[in-house]
Amino acid sequence: MNNSTIVLLCSILLIVLGIVMVVLGVKGGILPPTVTGIGFFVTAVALIAAGKK
Repeated sequence: MNNSTIVLLCSILLIVLGIVMVVLGVKGGILPPTVTGIGFFVTAVALIAAGKK
């Protein structure tokens, strides 16, 4: 596996975890998991952008 494949897999995992966190946060009416899920999305986008250079 090369670096770009690893970055892509990690980004996909972060996006999936972010979706789960946002759903759990909204469903339970709890703010911290929702904010953490959004942070996972931001981190995934940053990884994807860094991997394309």
